[in-house]
Amino acid sequence: MAESVAPPTGPSTGPEGTVGRPVGHQPPVCLADFAAAARAVLPADVWDFVSGGSGAETTLAANRAALDRVAVLPRVLRGSGAPRLDAVLAGRPAALPVAVAPMAYQKLVHPDGELALATAARTAGVPYVASTLGSCPIEEVAATGADVWFQLYWLRNRGLVVDLLARAEEAGCTALMVTVDVPVLGRRLRDLRNAFRLPAEVVAANLPGGRNDLAHQGTPGVSAVAAHTEAVFAPALTWSDLEWLRSETRLPLLVKGILDPRDAALATSVGADAVVVSNHGGRQLDGAPAAVTMLPEVLAAVDGRGEVLLDSGVRGGTDVLRALALGASGVLVGRPMLWALAAGGRSGAERALSMLAEELRDALALAGCADPAEARELRVLTGGDR
Repeated sequence: MAESVAPPTGPSTGPEGTVGRPVGHQPPVCLADFAAAARAVLPADVWDFVSGGSGAETTLAANRAALDRVAVLPRVLRGSGAPRLDAVLAGRPAALPVAVAPMAYQKLVHPDGELALATAARTAGVPYVASTLGSCPIEEVAATGADVWFQLYWLRNRGLVVDLLARAEEAGCTALMVTVDVPVLGRRLRDLRNAFRLPAEVVAANLPGGRNDLAHQGTPGVSAVAAHTEAVFAPALTWSDLEWLRSETRLPLLVKGILDPRDAALATSVGADAVVVSNHGGRQLDGAPAAVTMLPEVLAAVDGRGEVLLDSGVRGGTDVLRALALGASGVLVGRPMLWALAAGGRSGAERALSMLAEELRDALALAGCADPAEARELRVLTGGDR
């Protein structure tokens, strides 16, 4: 029987206001610094669950490598001054062209979990995407006052899907994001080796039976989270299901997990308001392309019929600029926000989002852009173009 892990209490903010670093060490100056701070406080199996990918993790590595190959050609003598950062995401204003990506079980990394991260998103003025597999109920997340989008995993029990939709709308969520790239959970070798399971204190708070289910049952060589997913997720979602979903809600509908431009075109044809180009952060099909490499083709397929956002591998303001220059409306930021939450709770997450804004402001200014819209007019060189 695998031992369960207790969620960490998280380090406190130091006397000089540092977050996530022992006294005497430098505070984080980029999002990558939060990763080191998080790894220092998280149990090893939780770190692996958060940071790992599927299979040999080739797609996980490809996301970063592909973004690093995107070169943005800056403009000069544009008189841009201090850039504006505001954007429109899912038809609503946001302080940055950034949303906090949906991530499950955030109490694994900090006792305040989703409530802390949603509050940090509210402070930063960016949308927070609440996961079906959140460890705090959607009603409590929405009560933070953040601009909350609800992320839907398709469940075997359609009645539960209807119930989740109603709860999300009643709670005041402003958009619905359906994840379509998880017919089954990717084979995540770190979790199998660790026989990973959720500790008793961390539950699937939006699902009935979340306190007594497969996700808490440890078995050698088995990921309890994967076993739980297989039991509750519907493996055969179709385009007709997406059409049904569109008819069931008036909220803006975003489809996350698109890589093939043909699927992007189909999504908009059945009424999606936006697509999210994503390979699930390298956690689903290992060997799938880096998300950013498919962004131009997806944009061409959507052809202005909806917003296109980029997810997977975004690690800083330069990556946001890269996505904008390629034509995206904005990005989702995932793992760095969990690292910051683990390292410093709400204050850590607030610092990470503030840092991201600083990085994007610098990147836009250096590229000669007055705002995110102008960034979409920049030229981009990739791979062999340089």
